[in-house]
Order: sequence, then C-alpha cells, then structure tokens
Amino acid sequence: MLLLWFATLVPALAQSADEDFHIYSDSPRVLLTKQRLRLLQRERSRQSMRWTQFDTLISGGAPMPEPGFAWALYYQVAKDDAAAKKAVEWALGETQDLRQLALVFDWCAPVMTKAQSDRLVAKIEKALAASPDDAKRQSARTLAAIAIADRLPDHGEAILRDIVLKWWRGTVVKRIESGKPAIAREHLYALYEMLHAIRDNLKIDLRDSAPSYFKNLPVDELAGHYPSPLDAPENEYRVPVYVRNGEPDIAEATFSRATELAMVAYDDNALESQFLQGWLMQDRFLMRGGLGAVYEFFWANPYQPGLSYFHIPLVFHDGATGHVFARTSWDEDATWIGYFDGHLQLFRDGHIETLRSGVATKPVRIGDALLMSAENRDATKFRADAEAVFVLNLVPKSHYDVEIDEEELSDVETDAGGTLVLAFPEGTNTGVRIRRRP
Repeated sequence: MLLLWFATLVPALAQSADEDFHIYSDSPRVLLTKQRLRLLQRERSRQSMRWTQFDTLISGGAPMPEPGFAWALYYQVAKDDAAAKKAVEWALGETQDLRQLALVFDWCAPVMTKAQSDRLVAKIEKALAASPDDAKRQSARTLAAIAIADRLPDHGEAILRDIVLKWWRGTVVKRIESGKPAIAREHLYALYEMLHAIRDNLKIDLRDSAPSYFKNLPVDELAGHYPSPLDAPENEYRVPVYVRNGEPDIAEATFSRATELAMVAYDDNALESQFLQGWLMQDRFLMRGGLGAVYEFFWANPYQPGLSYFHIPLVFHDGATGHVFARTSWDEDATWIGYFDGHLQLFRDGHIETLRSGVATKPVRIGDALLMSAENRDATKFRADAEAVFVLNLVPKSHYDVEIDEEELSDVETDAGGTLVLAFPEGTNTGVRIRRRP
C-alpha cells in the first residue's frame, strides 16, 4: 500500500513542479486568443448572420443583459472606441460582476485612462479576496487573476496555483473520482471558460485530472435535453433537464447552448465534440436575443464540420456519474427517461413527470434495452426480455445478489448513481430477482 501511494504521489508532485502559474502574456489574454479574434473579425468582414445579429443589437442600442461582455467584445472585433468606453463606464459603476469586470479590463485596456485602470483594478482585487468553492465563482476569479496579472506582485501565481491545485485537483477531482456530483449542470459554462483561460495562458489542461468524466461530458450534455424544443420570440431553444417546478427557463437554455459551443471550441477534434457540433449547427436554434447572441457569435465556428447526432445510441449511460438518459428516437415527440443526480424523470406527450424516490414506473423499452425503476431499493424482481436491462433507483456503489432463473447467483455492483446494468443473450425472457447484500 505504501508503494502504491508513493507511485501515485510522485507523478503528481512532478507534474505540479513542472507547472508555471505566472502570467506574462500580452492582452487580450482572457478567452480572446489571437486565433479566435481573427475568426470573429473574419465573420464581421463576411457579414455572417451571427455577426449581423450581434451588430444589429449593439448598433441599435438594444438593452444587453451582460453589457460589459457585449460592449467589450464589440470593441475588440469592430475597433469601436465608443463601445469600449461604454463598457468601462459600466464596469466602474455599481456592478460587482467579477467575470465581466475582468473581461472589460482585459479587452478595453487601450481606451482606459490610468485613473480608470487603477479604479477598476482596485475593484477587481477587492472581489478577488473572497474564497468561494463553486465553479462559477472560481471561474470568475481565474479570469480576474489572469486579467490583472501585471498588477499583481506575483503575476497571479498564488491565486491560480490555489485554484488549480487545491480547489480543482484537491477537491473537485476527488469528488468526481468518488462518484459524487462535482459540478452543477448550471455551472458547466463557467467551468469551460475556466478551462479555456487556464489552457490558453498556463498550458495546463484541467481535463487531464479526470479524463473519463470529460470524455463523456459532451454526449451527457447533449442527451440531457428533453425532446421537445421551446418556442421563443427570437428563436427556438432546446430545453436542458431541470428539477424545479414551473416552465423552462430561457436563460438556462441559453447557457446550456453556450456550454456546448464552448465545449466544441475546446476540443473540436474529439468524436464526441463532432456529434455535438452536428447538434448545434441548425439555424432554427441559433440564438438571436440580447443574452444569447453574444455567446453565439463569440463561440460558434460554422466552418467546423459536425456529425449527425442521430448516430448516437439512444441509451446513454455514464457509470462514473451514474447518469442515464434514454429516448425512443431522436424525433421531437419521443418518450425520454432521465436518471441524474438522484432525480428520475419521464418526458412524454410534451410533459415532464418527476418521480419520487421509490416510485416505480412502467418500464420503457428503447431498442434492445429496457429501463425500469426499482420498486424497492433493497430488493426487487422483474422479467427480463431485452438484451440490456437498466435497473434505476438502487443504492449507489452497493453490491447486490442477482438471481436469474436457472443460473447461479452472481454479485453485481451498482454505479455512482445507483444503476444496475444487466446484459442478456438475444431472445432472453427470464425472471430476475435482486437483493442488496447486507
């Protein structure tokens, strides 16, 4: 055991010793790489529909939900000093949005006076003093430390080292490895901003600490949407899973799409990203509102080829997180079932049905797979007449005795979400009894 511990510790120490957390690059350096800026300026020169929509909103004086981000971006692409001055004036006002303050400081530096720059740095430094534990605020701190690195005595080293080593690898990755929920779905966009900013500036890929989690994440994100889209005045939205009461939230749908765009931009060569790109490149879902149009223009790459998501299996299961998403087809009238972070939902006939823990639901057959919720978390029985059976709502990471007619008793462990996956030969129709081991 000592040798095993030493074998895992040494590479980790060597990795951190080789990493440099100081920032010395020129601005803009927060998210807006030279390559991305060239792409955006090319979109402007070609008068693409994403640029045209963004330009129309800014030039027409439309109210922007995130004015600092919008005006600063417009300045960088169009070199419009008036937009930059608006962004700076807004940032020096009452707002406490650390993320947008960082973007304005980094992107609008050429138009700021020294007094304005000093005031904005002081405001950012005050907000940086907090020590949060969620991805959204840690992401904002990351962007801020990178933005004002030239003003920090250690060029951002202490803050960025703490975020990467202590918060990410020391806390979040350990939760991922133990199968516990680590990053809230609504914080995934912020996480990807952090991933981009750290890789762009420190040459560190945070995904390397949890490769299995990130490999499946694009398809998890895609599959975790209800089949029916939401019609809105500006465009249609795909609706991500949610567990609160009430109607879908357009802001949540906006950031879900923004997350997917940022995922593809981060790793456009991965097969999973290419499926996600195929999901994204449909004009009916192109975001045209004041919030979404900025993200749509910033992240989308219409020149990136994608693969049809219709080739993705109808049943998605990630044993590391315990998420299960399945649908009868990729059509918008499909029946969909989702089991995620302890929540069990059915979507059919255009309505979400949230099921309480322990409530059994009629099994859903999807191709050669059968999905069902256990009537009892300790013991249940059923007939298996499919090649793959997913028994949901059991105790996570627990061992169960599985007894199949005319077969010997076997020991099977549930995944991080409490799902038991059983495989059977084609044409099977047999009785199954499962019981949790004491």
